[in-house]
Amino acid sequence: MSSSNLIKIIIALAIGIVLGLIYGWVVDPIEYVDVTPNILREDYRVDYVLMTAEAYQKDFDSETAARRLAILGSESPATITANALEYAIANNFTETEIQYLQTLLTAMQTYSP
Repeated sequence: MSSSNLIKIIIALAIGIVLGLIYGWVVDPIEYVDVTPNILREDYRVDYVLMTAEAYQKDFDSETAARRLAILGSESPATITANALEYAIANNFTETEIQYLQTLLTAMQTYSP
């Protein structure tokens, strides 16, 4: 293969990569709309459970809290909260946040629909 053909291949490859990136990032990027929280990474799932726990501290409505947690998957709300509490303890969340999660866990363990 001659050096001029090799240079043409490299230039064509570089142009293809650049055009592909421009198309994927600028022209038609992926937009997630109306997705459920069950596809979130673990840290974001824990943040969602923490937000639910903070809301529970305001109204103490176990039914609403259980419905909010139910969209995170097929596990029980108590299991979801327990997993979030373990993550929070392992990742040095504040004492207040851990207390909120513990309060929510107690409510979810005693909650019956």
